Amino acid sequence: MSRILIVEDDEDIGAVLQKELMKDGYEVLRAVTGTEGRMMLGTNPDLILMDLMLPGLTGEELLTHIPKETPVIAVSARSSIDDKVSLLSSGCVDYITKPFDIKELKARVIAALRTVENKKSSNVITCGDMTIDTDKHEVKIEGKELKLTRTEYAILKMLASGDGRVISKSELLDLIKSETPDCTESSVKVHVSNLRKKIKEITDIEYVEAVWGIGFKLKGDT
Repeated sequence: MSRILIVEDDEDIGAVLQKELMKDGYEVLRAVTGTEGRMMLGTNPDLILMDLMLPGLTGEELLTHIPKETPVIAVSARSSIDDKVSLLSSGCVDYITKPFDIKELKARVIAALRTVENKKSSNVITCGDMTIDTDKHEVKIEGKELKLTRTEYAILKMLASGDGRVISKSELLDLIKSETPDCTESSVKVHVSNLRKKIKEITDIEYVEAVWGIGFKLKGDT
């Protein structure tokens, strides 16, 4: 369930937005001033609907405190092209003017959340019950975190990015040379062996498969 923060000083508009979005299953939080909105950023909203003419911090001032990865839709009576361009250039993902149609606003909310979700998904590589979050450099198997060295992680990520093709030992060697310039193909085998042992501690599935005389690949079907 996505969490939406509404920063709106008009009580009637805020109440309508909260009611309508909650009907669609969203968790909705409300702030009536820009200062209160800033304090509520700690709740980690997935989306912010923000008026511009707010008491305390203005919408423009509040925007500078919002994490770049959090989508913001400006909802304002200001309708000039200059206002829209300025806000969109400053980080808002969308701009809707008052008065607005609630169906249109809901559609824009869905679109903004979908864009964020797609971006998150593109940074996660999945192979069976294994997920590799390339932003966090985090690997999980069956929900359990796999603790890897930097080199082991780099090897696993390269195998996972190969879409099931065999990655040669020389390719892996080139990858880890930047970390350990004096490494050899024997070093690659050691790193892969340690990686496979760590995976084995969590699951019996042989994710990393050796292809004799060539290299290694990550098995996609488990």
